[in-house]
Amino acid sequence: MSAFYAQPLHAHLGSGGWSAIHKRMTAHTQTEADIAARQTLRRYKNAATGLLALMGGVTILGYAAPAAGWVEDGFFLEMLRAGARAGVVGGVADWFAVVALFRHPLGLPIPHTAILPAQKDRLARALGRFVASQVFTAREVERVLARVDVPAFVANLLEDPATQDAVVGAMARSMPQLLDRLEDGRASNAIGRIMPRLLGGSDLAPVIAKALRSLVDDDRHQEVLSYFLSQLKDGLKAKEGALRDMIEDRVREQGGRILGWAIGGSIATKVLTAAAQELDRIDPENSSLREGFTSWVRLQIDRIETDPERGREFTQAVTSVLSHESVVGWWGDIWLRFRRMVETDVEDPQGRIANLVRDALARMAGQLRNDAVLRERIVERVDATIGKALPFVRDQMAEFIARVVSGWNGVEIAEKLELRVGKDLQFIRFNGTLVGFAVGALLFAALRLTFGINAQ
Repeated sequence: MSAFYAQPLHAHLGSGGWSAIHKRMTAHTQTEADIAARQTLRRYKNAATGLLALMGGVTILGYAAPAAGWVEDGFFLEMLRAGARAGVVGGVADWFAVVALFRHPLGLPIPHTAILPAQKDRLARALGRFVASQVFTAREVERVLARVDVPAFVANLLEDPATQDAVVGAMARSMPQLLDRLEDGRASNAIGRIMPRLLGGSDLAPVIAKALRSLVDDDRHQEVLSYFLSQLKDGLKAKEGALRDMIEDRVREQGGRILGWAIGGSIATKVLTAAAQELDRIDPENSSLREGFTSWVRLQIDRIETDPERGREFTQAVTSVLSHESVVGWWGDIWLRFRRMVETDVEDPQGRIANLVRDALARMAGQLRNDAVLRERIVERVDATIGKALPFVRDQMAEFIARVVSGWNGVEIAEKLELRVGKDLQFIRFNGTLVGFAVGALLFAALRLTFGINAQ
């Protein structure tokens, strides 16, 4: 990924990439906005040209009227002619200047005209540098980021049902490939081999000792004892007939057939009843047996932690159990059952996995809204990441703009710019014509009043 970003942007486009971009960008040049801009530009051009023509008409009329005897020469007529001549000069000069930006005036290849098409590449580089250095500055980016609540934006995105459905759909599509990669045809055996290795080693005894001590602290070991006691009671009840026969046979062996016949059944009943009563006596939570069991378990845990020999024996015992063929097969069966369950559930949009993903996204959104520490960390991380990436982004943006503009046709770029700024440039022509008229008239009046009638 770093190699991708290290290369210039144009390197990833291949040959003809910029021309392809140019074609896409210019495919719809004649949009409604362009047509409206072209019509507006034409109106302003006609108005500026009309004003120039008016000045020319006034100039001609100023000379033709006295010759035809319509009016007599005088100070004001001469001042009008001087102003009109200056207006024509100013209007033509500004027309030439405006047109020279975009094309050769009257199609004549006059030097230093058609400036924009001729300087297209330099303009492209300058435009790229301007946008990168003056628009995307660190201060401007920080100012924009300060107005954006990034955590809230991400929270809204995570709470959007469309986003949640997209995440669930992506997980459903990727889950078979993920399971295949996990399995790779050998998942059952791999799990069976991995588990003993994970649980094996010199650190197994302390780890299990800590886990057992946590269970004892929560009285979980008493649940184990209760389970064994209940199983023992059920076993005695289920095997009561067989045990009775065994006790009677033992009495007959020791006391003879007659004694066994006389008291064997009674002894068997008393033994079984006493065993059941003893189990009932030790079953309550506060029985001495349970207290003794707790003390014994804690003692064994202490031995595992403090006696290296005992720890090694315990480790070997656990490892041998986990490495047994039946346990390995059990791990494999767990994997197969798990895979079938996941494959079935992931296909259901309302299944456990889908609901779990939606709940996780909703909880993340809630944290982004309410966890002030998390919000601050995200903002700091976003600011730091953008700050580090900004120089690279600016360079790539400047290069992108320069290459796009350089790929445009010179005439076309002139037309594009003229459509955008041509209307405002026509006011230069208006001002040049009107200012020329005013300056010419005032200059004539000042010279005449200063130097007399012969001043022209």
